[in-house]
Amino acid sequence: VEFVITLAEARERAPGMMRRLPQFVGRLFQVLMQMLLDVEDDPAWHTAETEDEDAGEGNNYGVAQECLDRLAIAIGGNAVVPIASELLPQYLSAPEWQKHHAALITLAQIAEGCAKVMLKNLEQVVSMILNGFQHPHPRVRWAAINAIGQLSTDLGPDLQVQYHQKVLPALANAMDDFQNPRVQAHAASAILNFSENCTPEILTPYLDGIVSKLLVLLQNGKQMVQEGALTALASVADSSQDHFKKYYDAVMPYLKAILMNATDKSNRMLRAKSMECISLVGMAVGKDKFRDDAKQVMEVLMALQGTPMETDDPITSYMLQAWARLCKCLGQDFLPYMHVVMPPLLQSAQLKPDVTITSAESDDEIESDDDSIETITLGDKRIGIRTSVLEEKATACNMLCCYADELKEGFFPWIDQVAPTLVPLLKFYFHEEVRRAAVAAMPELLRSAKLAVEKGQAPGRDESYVKQLSDFIIPALVEALHKEPETEMCSSMLDSLNECMQLSGCLLDENQVRAISDEIKNVIIASATRKRDRSERTKAEDFDADEGELLKEENEQEEEVFDQVMFLDVSVNCLCSAISFLN
Repeated sequence: VEFVITLAEARERAPGMMRRLPQFVGRLFQVLMQMLLDVEDDPAWHTAETEDEDAGEGNNYGVAQECLDRLAIAIGGNAVVPIASELLPQYLSAPEWQKHHAALITLAQIAEGCAKVMLKNLEQVVSMILNGFQHPHPRVRWAAINAIGQLSTDLGPDLQVQYHQKVLPALANAMDDFQNPRVQAHAASAILNFSENCTPEILTPYLDGIVSKLLVLLQNGKQMVQEGALTALASVADSSQDHFKKYYDAVMPYLKAILMNATDKSNRMLRAKSMECISLVGMAVGKDKFRDDAKQVMEVLMALQGTPMETDDPITSYMLQAWARLCKCLGQDFLPYMHVVMPPLLQSAQLKPDVTITSAESDDEIESDDDSIETITLGDKRIGIRTSVLEEKATACNMLCCYADELKEGFFPWIDQVAPTLVPLLKFYFHEEVRRAAVAAMPELLRSAKLAVEKGQAPGRDESYVKQLSDFIIPALVEALHKEPETEMCSSMLDSLNECMQLSGCLLDENQVRAISDEIKNVIIASATRKRDRSERTKAEDFDADEGELLKEENEQEEEVFDQVMFLDVSVNCLCSAISFLN
């Protein structure tokens, strides 16, 4: 199975080859759906004493799930959906609960790769899933909720706009299933997926019912149900914004009680999610409504910040994000707390990647059963990277960018520590999100320095400080752009570089402008080369319409790069004229 899926994914070498093989997609799809039947009715799933949602799943089940997702993305909806349309009704009309479960899991797994085609048959798809909400077996109901959650992400906002009146009441009813805590918790989680792609206008009429049910779950549910309810409340508040004010007084006391009382190690995630929920509710209702509670919450967070934490404690990451949201909500009123927030944030941003390298032929496995380690093989080396470290680093970098953006000149005291931390991360190839955050932060740091100097809030500093910072940031961005492997990231870097140039203006000298101009030429040449390579792929023997659609999307991304190049070119020409005039 792994072999044929890998062949299907080899688009650059054999575009469309596997789609052309007679019966290949149908036979493989059938095998994968049969593998999904490798699931038993494990009592541990029903008691829900642990987070483990995999209870009762055999080895084949996990492989099939992953491969259905990969197959749909590689082969596309035009090839996959007709096969699924034949097989799914057969499974859904069978007496065994495992077949109903498999059909619903299949729908969830293929949604991302088949989104465009599934949207054309949305009514049929939603109807299939909602029927699963009525199935007598709780694992099937769980799978139906799972499918609605996944489709809310992959087929949103169309699904939300067209079917909110059916989906939201079904999820609300599922939250009443106290006999099956896992079903309850998953229904709450699906509210999160649904509301993320939802406008306040769609969500508001349902808020009374949803919020009251989530409050019941917060008070009476098992821990996993409480966690799901917190996540759902946070998302509903975030999506409904100002409309959430009417629920604030009812909700906030429960959230604060969890934050203050969930102190056991077993409650770490519950406490972490209460931070997330409180900060998102605060952002939704605004500073005036939240101010008094915010002070109380920040006192708790400051006390927690001074407590030693284990490396795997989820509170660390959640707290970094909660502080940043509180800053967004309170604006300049947050400045007195920055001395507490920044030291651990910088520490997280400066984390070194935890990398293990062995020979690809070596018998020494890199803890392959450890979910927090991602393994890739490069040539004759096997590289294991601890993803939890990278995720914490990425979160911290995003938060630094957020503070600089929100506080503007108020962020000035931290620039001398933040700039040397983030500038080298423009070339941090282990994690794209770290690079993205570093790229986004560059103009924010320059803006902060420039405003602080202009407003006289940078004691002992003048324009030469801004020039020094600009000389540190802009050449680093140009060099990073030259080496950046991802087209989308190139576009972000060009945007950032353009903004930095406009902020720096005539502080740039002729050599720097020439270096930027040279790099623009390199970007154009690289873009033209990629387009030419794609054009060559259209001549391949196996090229087909589906592959053409994917190439079209790649070329659209390339157009974004070209647009950014044009903007930057205008800035460069303006600067060249200004420098010539001054000289």
